[in-house]
Amino acid sequence: MLYVVREPHFAKAGLGGHGSVHSRSSSPRHGGEGPGQGRRLPSENSLDTEALRTSQSFLSAFRVLVLTLLGFLAAATFTWNLLVLATILRVRTFHRVPHNLVASMAISDVLVAVLVMPLSLVHELSGRRWQLGRRLCQLWIACDVLCCTASIWNVTAIALDRYWSITRHLEYTLRARKRVSNVMILLTWALSAVISLAPLLFGWGETYSELSEECQVSREPSYTVFSTVGAFYLPLCVVLFVYWKIYKAAKFRMGSRKTNSVSPIPEAVEVKDASQHPQMVFTVRHATVTFQTEGDTWREQKEQRAALMVGILIGVFVLCWFPFFVTELISPLCSWDIPALWKSIFLWLGYSNSFFNPLIYTAFNRSYSSAFKVFFSKQQ
Repeated sequence: MLYVVREPHFAKAGLGGHGSVHSRSSSPRHGGEGPGQGRRLPSENSLDTEALRTSQSFLSAFRVLVLTLLGFLAAATFTWNLLVLATILRVRTFHRVPHNLVASMAISDVLVAVLVMPLSLVHELSGRRWQLGRRLCQLWIACDVLCCTASIWNVTAIALDRYWSITRHLEYTLRARKRVSNVMILLTWALSAVISLAPLLFGWGETYSELSEECQVSREPSYTVFSTVGAFYLPLCVVLFVYWKIYKAAKFRMGSRKTNSVSPIPEAVEVKDASQHPQMVFTVRHATVTFQTEGDTWREQKEQRAALMVGILIGVFVLCWFPFFVTELISPLCSWDIPALWKSIFLWLGYSNSFFNPLIYTAFNRSYSSAFKVFFSKQQ
């Protein structure tokens, strides 16, 4: 009887921890709480259940919408890059530099859309759990790193080609341009292959975990530094340096050239013919006359379009890939576990760069607009 009398007193006294839990759990048994306390009415339970179902249905609908948009992104990336490739193959005038660099970029972006995005979409559908086995995981990760790295370095190669054609157009002849572009394409795919296959060939970390059903790029810190520097930070430094040089060259040309200008020098020179007519004095004023030919105007317009295209291409490349590679470098080195939602957002933002690349390049090249019209007219 003493325990029964004192228990409500302790419960009302506000003691936390086990005492309060004990009093709440034991008081209904001993009559300490009324019939309406500690119980939920059936109407309240039904309201909570209905709210939970509404929230779950909303999240499910939102998830279906997002996954549908990602599927459309993969399909659009494949279609647009395939169109660029088909145009380059069919139009004979495109069988030269710099269209071979564009073709290499389109091939890497097509492979991203075919080999990488579909399996990544399956990964998202399964809640970022990998249930397709070790071999397919290793293949997917290798293709992911290979194709995305090649796409990034192809953007860098196009920026370098534009830089040399603007700043060294006399030395950078068509023959030299072809040779240099072929070397850049070879180095792009070779470096991408080394970065992607290093974990498989040299045992540089693990990509698959059967217990946790995880499939991701190797988290070995040394490989993380090697892969992120080789796949992003090094080409980022190159393209930023290239665009800075292009901007300086364009600014210098605009500031130094005075188109169709006649600028007289104020000082006059008096010339006297003393032998025949001493009284005659001629005043001669020196003038500087600069004319700009139509060829120079056409070249300047072409260079301005190329500089603008390279600037937008680099800007979109940085915006798409910078968040992913920053977190990819910091996470293993600092043991920082990024939420799965943000991992997915940053990863698909990087994939979207393969969709924007052909759009940006063809938008600033009138030859592609004409070629597209001819291509579709022939198809009809």
